[in-house]
Amino acid sequence: MTVRRKLASKASDRVSAVPPDERIGGGPDIRAAERGPATMRDVAALAGVSISTISHVLNGTRAVPATTRARVTQAIETTGYTPNSVARSLKRAETRTIGIAIGDITNPHFTAVVDAIEAAARAQGYTVILVGISESAEREIEGLDALLGRRVDGLILAPSADGGSTVLDRVRRHNIPVVQIDRVASASCDAVVVANADGARRLMRHVAACGHRRIGMLTGLPGLSSTRERINGYRAGLRDAGIAYDAALLACGDYSAEPARRATTALLALPNPPTAIFASNNLMTLGAMQALADHKLSVPDDIALVAFDDFAWTDLFKPHLTTVAQPCRDIGVTAVRLLLERLAEPGIKPRLVRLPVELRLRESCGCGVGAREIA
Repeated sequence: MTVRRKLASKASDRVSAVPPDERIGGGPDIRAAERGPATMRDVAALAGVSISTISHVLNGTRAVPATTRARVTQAIETTGYTPNSVARSLKRAETRTIGIAIGDITNPHFTAVVDAIEAAARAQGYTVILVGISESAEREIEGLDALLGRRVDGLILAPSADGGSTVLDRVRRHNIPVVQIDRVASASCDAVVVANADGARRLMRHVAACGHRRIGMLTGLPGLSSTRERINGYRAGLRDAGIAYDAALLACGDYSAEPARRATTALLALPNPPTAIFASNNLMTLGAMQALADHKLSVPDDIALVAFDDFAWTDLFKPHLTTVAQPCRDIGVTAVRLLLERLAEPGIKPRLVRLPVELRLRESCGCGVGAREIA
């Protein structure tokens, strides 16, 4: 006798014990139309086992004979039953979900980091929920409240410039662990960032070694730790090269393309304009390139252009861009690791992980193909 016939026989023997409104003899479509999705009781009735046996099969909480497990599996397929993972998670006080809040989800840097987070979380049995907070404290609070409402087990957050520690305090009151990425708004939470100052410093030393003494910088959003660190690295690199710092050569590009285009135009309008420009993120690089094209300036013949952030299409630009590359995958993987360690051991001290960056020398700085970083 086939498994299906056995299941049918078992179900007919037991159907009288099932309340009339729970019977599935009319077929899945009739039952679904009357009562909605299949229940665990439906599966138990069809498989001829108790509800607790269904639970043991689904959760692996007790050994179940292979023949019984086969009947349960067949019954689940026949009824179309989907386990209520939310209800099960509430009983365990966990949802196996991680919330991610990112300022600009269109930025290729964050896209790559989120992809790494999702892959690392999935490998550990977690799913992720992503919200965009648009670099706004108000949107940040709304997004985090939405994630808290979904009872996520933990959060990975790129803090906004306006929200900062105030928003993190709000989250910690819910006893939800947080890992900051890209920026640090509070020393009381774990964080994964990169060597911003070191990367900017090395890049400026190299540009100076190419002969430039007037190096402009497109700075990021005020109030962010990454902005401060990259400015500090810029100034340190100039100092290493014996170049006096000139505040007039700094222009705020807000980590966005259009503000960076306007900021680049302002730098070019200076009485003594820069001969090289450092765009301190990828989107500002696009704005700078647009402004240089508007002024019909050739890179690197008329002006050099270098950037913080390497992205997949860097090599499509002519000339190829000299950049500081961030380890996007390592940022995401490390953030997930810190969060899961925090969930397992809430009492450990907050940790700051600073990952190294890589200077990738190409042609846009004017050093030529095959050049080496200046020590």
